[in-house]
Amino acid sequence: MALVLAWLRLEARRRWRSLVVLGLLVALSTGVVITALAAARRGASALQRLHDRTLPTTVAVVLNSPGFDWAPVAELPEVAALTRFVVDYTFSIDGVDGSAVGFPFADHNFGRTLERPVVFDGRLFDPAAPDEAVVTRGFVSQYHKGVGDTVLLHLPSERQLVDSFTGARPGHFDGPVVPLHIVGVVLSPWISDAPDRSGAIQMSPGVTAKYRAEIIGPPSPNGQFVNVLVRLRHEGADIPQFTDDLKRLTGRDDVGLLDMIEQEREIQHQDSFESRCLVAFALAALLAAVFLVGQAITRYAAGSTAELQTLRALGLTPQQTTRLAAVGPAVVGVLGAAAGVLGAWVASSWFPFGTAGLFESAVGRQWDSMVMAPVALLVAVLVAVGAGAAARLAVRASGRDRLDRRSAVARAVGRTAVGVPLMIGTRFALESERGRRAIPVRPALFGAVIGVLGVVAAFTFSSGVSDAADHPERFGQTFELDAFLGINNQNAGPVERFVDYLLVQPEVTGLVDSRTAVATAPGGRDTVSLWEYAATDKAGRVVVLDGRLPSAADEVLLAPRTLAALDVGVGGTVTLTGSTHTARALSVVGSGFTPVGPHNGYADGGWLSSAGFDAMFGTGFKFHLALISIRSGLDPHTMAAMLGARANKALHRHDVDIETVGVPTEVAEIREVRTLPIVLGGFLGLLAIGAVGHALATAVRRRSHDLAVLRALGMTPWQCRWTVITQASVLAMIGLLFGVPAGLALGRTVWRIVADYTPLQYVAPLAVTALLLVWPAALLLANLLATLPGRRAARLRISTVLRAE
Repeated sequence: MALVLAWLRLEARRRWRSLVVLGLLVALSTGVVITALAAARRGASALQRLHDRTLPTTVAVVLNSPGFDWAPVAELPEVAALTRFVVDYTFSIDGVDGSAVGFPFADHNFGRTLERPVVFDGRLFDPAAPDEAVVTRGFVSQYHKGVGDTVLLHLPSERQLVDSFTGARPGHFDGPVVPLHIVGVVLSPWISDAPDRSGAIQMSPGVTAKYRAEIIGPPSPNGQFVNVLVRLRHEGADIPQFTDDLKRLTGRDDVGLLDMIEQEREIQHQDSFESRCLVAFALAALLAAVFLVGQAITRYAAGSTAELQTLRALGLTPQQTTRLAAVGPAVVGVLGAAAGVLGAWVASSWFPFGTAGLFESAVGRQWDSMVMAPVALLVAVLVAVGAGAAARLAVRASGRDRLDRRSAVARAVGRTAVGVPLMIGTRFALESERGRRAIPVRPALFGAVIGVLGVVAAFTFSSGVSDAADHPERFGQTFELDAFLGINNQNAGPVERFVDYLLVQPEVTGLVDSRTAVATAPGGRDTVSLWEYAATDKAGRVVVLDGRLPSAADEVLLAPRTLAALDVGVGGTVTLTGSTHTARALSVVGSGFTPVGPHNGYADGGWLSSAGFDAMFGTGFKFHLALISIRSGLDPHTMAAMLGARANKALHRHDVDIETVGVPTEVAEIREVRTLPIVLGGFLGLLAIGAVGHALATAVRRRSHDLAVLRALGMTPWQCRWTVITQASVLAMIGLLFGVPAGLALGRTVWRIVADYTPLQYVAPLAVTALLLVWPAALLLANLLATLPGRRAARLRISTVLRAE
């Protein structure tokens, strides 16, 4: 032990710079790996941890029946809590996007018996206060308003509210202006941020109580809808019983049930995808660390072994030599791993990212002992074992100088008249040899291939992400606009005239006159939102993934998630019950996407033909919409206003309402991972740079005798430079020849997996710019790496090298 401590003190004085650099590399690698793994674990559990703290909603009941009495529903034995909310769009808050404003609640239960939020700052609103509101973290970030700030709520007059029941939307609200004081920053599954929303603000139920006439209005057959959020005692297990009881109390089979447990599963689905990306990032970083830090450890241990050879003559054993050579890196490995843990703890305040970050209830720095301690221990052990193994190999290799098998490519180049620099450079790139003249050829070749593969795969994958994020049609959203035509079995006006008018507009390229309603699957556990595909003279496009659209009354096309939920595939049969109360067996003739509707996402629900819709629902419907496609390049917001104004004028109406169609949340979610593959590619590119750069520097140092002999025989300094440049170029070319096609195939394969997982329509990505630039970039980078070793080769002192040999 005394000898080890003495050598360690000597090493610390003589080679402290190398030890510091080695420690920083270990710390950086450890920190990156731990941060990614801890963030993946934290993100994967974010939604469940929020669920456990907040008494979340099990189902949202979208009955859309004015004046319905919810008291009998609240008294059902399976109902643990119920709160009423008003489906109200006839108010606004100054400077706040309408999508950020939550529906008003009509009782004091919200925030108490269900959806009890996590409070980050301030407090929850007083349910009796007529002037309080809470906001989310995204709202604070977007609008720079938090606890203590005030926003102005503009309500309609009673007359304007009643007029809105028939579809008339006022341009200006004439009712009360209410100052809302923000008293808290909160989070619950219902009051949460989303990637495509600018935060959320929720007013107190006291506002609804005070301004009931302006928010709910008088009882009316077409009045304001009051729906409910329900928390069931046994969550998802109680949904079938609750569905049956709800049918009995309402007398309807088409009640819209939004299964919030299923929606949480979809969010968890996205969180899992993001977490897996982070795990892949961690594995790539670990691989880079094994090569980069491993090579640094090898160089350090081999150098220490060479210095200890003198002591071997004085009686130092091979085992003692190995221990002394490895002790410095081992100590640095422990200290670097500890520093990496500290860095990961500091970086944890920035994670989780993406969708998981929106539902994180414990913000700030987090200590994850399940990841931090094991990874730090693993890194320390790997450094110590790696240093010991490198030292042992160096001890065994001392005095030996055997050559590896010659490369067939190098022999072929040698038989041509390409010149000595090209021949020697090719040998340096492909022939490692052994002993003191050994060059890390295999790590360099492997690193070059993996680096190019990683960069190409990353940009190919990123191209797929960008394509999906920029093209909503990949998610089935081929309609830029929609027009409200009717609700609850009543049309808002003469539908045929309006549809015919839209069809003759030159800007309109496609239109589907569609009704939508909710059917029930056997057992009552699953509800399916079905859309009518009524073809027009300008038939709108539906994204069909497999099969075809339905044409007969007994056929249906279902979306991917609905197919999975009903455990049926294309070619199978499904039984659904609509408002006609007759169970109908339908042949599944296709799989595809649907419009995002009030009761479904783009990957839920299905399409029926007009005959099939009539057979399932008779003349009834929940909503009647015109789904409108416009010419490419036109601004949807401008066209919505223009077409609406034209229609009102031409048809002598005032209630035509054409709006833009929002993109699915998944579009914004997938944007969150757009840069992650680029970062992954950067890490693998760093691997290639480290491996190739190390091989070039080692070749000049360990083959200096060969170069000195060639210089003595007439090789010029510039030819020595060309030798190193050739070595670098050969390594780069091999990396390109194998890495580019493999990277393209890997990137497309991973993107197809993601497309099926999301789901979305797969279009083979092709990063044209990256594929064109990777060739000159790799060669240029390799030659830049050769600059310093080439200069050293050109400046070798021939006499000094040959005398040392």
